[in-house]
Amino acid sequence: MRRRTFVQSTMAALSGLLLTGCNDSALPFGSSGDNSRDDGRKWLMPDEGQPHTRTWMAFAANERIWGANLVPEVQRNLATIATTIARYEPVSMLVRAGDMGTAKSLIGNANVELIATDLDDLWMRDTGPVFVKSGNTKAGVDFNFNGWGDKQQHRNDSKVAQFVTGRAGVETLHTDLVLEGGALEVDGEGTAIITESCVLNNNRNRGWKKRDVEEELDYLLGIKRVIWLPGIAGKDITDGHTDFYARFTSPGVVVAGLDTDPDSFDYDVTRRHLDILHSATDVNGRPLEVETLESPSIVREKFENDDFAAGYINFYVCNGAVIGPEFGDADTDAAAKSTMQRLFPNREVVQINIDGIAAGGGGIHCTTQQEPA
Repeated sequence: MRRRTFVQSTMAALSGLLLTGCNDSALPFGSSGDNSRDDGRKWLMPDEGQPHTRTWMAFAANERIWGANLVPEVQRNLATIATTIARYEPVSMLVRAGDMGTAKSLIGNANVELIATDLDDLWMRDTGPVFVKSGNTKAGVDFNFNGWGDKQQHRNDSKVAQFVTGRAGVETLHTDLVLEGGALEVDGEGTAIITESCVLNNNRNRGWKKRDVEEELDYLLGIKRVIWLPGIAGKDITDGHTDFYARFTSPGVVVAGLDTDPDSFDYDVTRRHLDILHSATDVNGRPLEVETLESPSIVREKFENDDFAAGYINFYVCNGAVIGPEFGDADTDAAAKSTMQRLFPNREVVQINIDGIAAGGGGIHCTTQQEPA
């Protein structure tokens, strides 16, 4: 289940300054100075399976990051994801001005809105806001995207969360906490799964301890119970996002990835995660029911590389459907679809080819961000 390890070449000179270890020191953390925290509102991040107003995406596969040979396939993959989701709900896709013609020619779907803006990359799950609700009020949390710990140029992407909340016409909630949406998995009832390797990493939140993060996420997302997975830092650009390891399919039910390649850096950590999940309880005290999805043993040769993200956990739940990848391994593709259909009996399970995006170390969930109804 390898994930993207490439870094922006212009950032290489900074590599010696990056601290990628976790820190348990007792330094205090900030409070963002947001006076709205005293207004009595209780925010909650809904489960991804709750009804959506739309899905947000970004069409921004540029050659500087992806390389000229891979960009056309990545653009086709983004178009496939967008038009597939558009069968079930509206999609709003941010597009760099120079890519607008290509996006229109590949997509051409009335249910996909194309919005011109400046972008660095395509990972809307990480750059976009995390939407929350308080009663009938909706807001978006800006989690201060910093290029996964300053590993990639992000001048434009650091502004995406604020831009999206403005387009959505909702309030922006601010915080001193730095994280990405891919690091969070919630059940909509107050339970979250989070990787330590990402959120407690010095390159994002120096000095923050678990209790500091939990207190902040209690206010921002309504999280009352955090299940911490160790993850693994420094092996991929995200430092081990949760959405490649474990996902809620419903409250109390989790599907987790199992890496079957003994040479993979994820082989041991996925087994450790399963041990933790099997012994964990949610906010309501229920032991978790844990299902596993094995990664494919083969992928199509054309786009296979050391960064290829060959795992089924990075699926996306939209209105009426679950959109997941297929990799050309007949056995594991079929097993993944069967398991997902059993876990989502009232949704259509759709598998699509995203080899270009997978070759860059990401998946369908990484490219999307849901806006709850």
